[in-house]
Amino acid sequence: MTRRELDAAGITDPALRDAYTRCRLLNARHGRTYFLATRLLPADRRPAVHALYGFARWADDIVDDMGARTTPAERAAGLARLEERLRQALGGARQPGEPVVLALADTAARYAIDPAHFTDFMASMRSDLTVTDYATYDDLRAYMHGSAAVIGLQMLPVLGTVTARARAAPHAAALGVAFQLTNFLRDVGEDLDRGRVYLPADLLAAHGVDRDLLVWSRATGHRDRRITAALRAAEDLTRAVYREAAPGLAMLDPVARPCIRTAYVLYRNILDAVAADGYAVLHRRAVVPRRRRAVVAADGLARVLTARLGAAAATARRPPPVPCREETLCPQDEAHCAKEAG
Repeated sequence: MTRRELDAAGITDPALRDAYTRCRLLNARHGRTYFLATRLLPADRRPAVHALYGFARWADDIVDDMGARTTPAERAAGLARLEERLRQALGGARQPGEPVVLALADTAARYAIDPAHFTDFMASMRSDLTVTDYATYDDLRAYMHGSAAVIGLQMLPVLGTVTARARAAPHAAALGVAFQLTNFLRDVGEDLDRGRVYLPADLLAAHGVDRDLLVWSRATGHRDRRITAALRAAEDLTRAVYREAAPGLAMLDPVARPCIRTAYVLYRNILDAVAADGYAVLHRRAVVPRRRRAVVAADGLARVLTARLGAAAATARRPPPVPCREETLCPQDEAHCAKEAG
């Protein structure tokens, strides 16, 4: 499947093919929900999505997964090296040993993705090295602009739109935020183990919850109705952001809609799983049942087939090319006329 995707995207350079393949493996290993949805995109667009996700995952691993065996200074140095290599790669330099950065730079060039999105992303990654709590939701949204909203904005050129991109952009940004808020709610316990609380303190305090109460619940396994109420409020807030994002689905290229709609539904299903499990996220991870994931994926596949059949039918209805006549103004473009003349 990887070879077909790379061929469809016109990626022929061996080093680039290897780079994109590594990004695809990262997506498959760490982003199961999103990887499943990505399979619904046309083959030629999948490598770019894998590159964007793979780079984000690579940076996140420096901040989080290296945490147990490295010092904060070492993580900061690793992130700084990555940012410098990214800057050089976006400028056209090709560096050996950095396949994920190579794939990202190639994707950015192919789709003319605004470099500012990557700058903002790296700024949020740096903040994860020092910031462990967010006083207000506004503070958290400022962080999520770089960590999540810009991911949606990076994706827009790859997905394509049927409206002006600027009109779709706020909805794409909101969808990135909705996905990350969903992850924050699902991963409260795991994030707490890393010393972080991504639920804003003002939301928690409104229900009588603070960091100490969360730590107590995580350590003892005991539940508390105040924590449940705060987590339910976080769910409500997240669903409101999904509603912000929803109008953007219809603004996407029809062949891209099934992918993003499937991701939209699957991530919302995580919220359903959290609620169904009694908001026990401090003690275990909520999981969407495999059967439910399969049903959503099958619906997405049906939508892909419908979109492709619709595109084929539209092509079949197009009038045949008008032959060129020297005495009339040619309705075709210059390339067509040259072909006819040849």
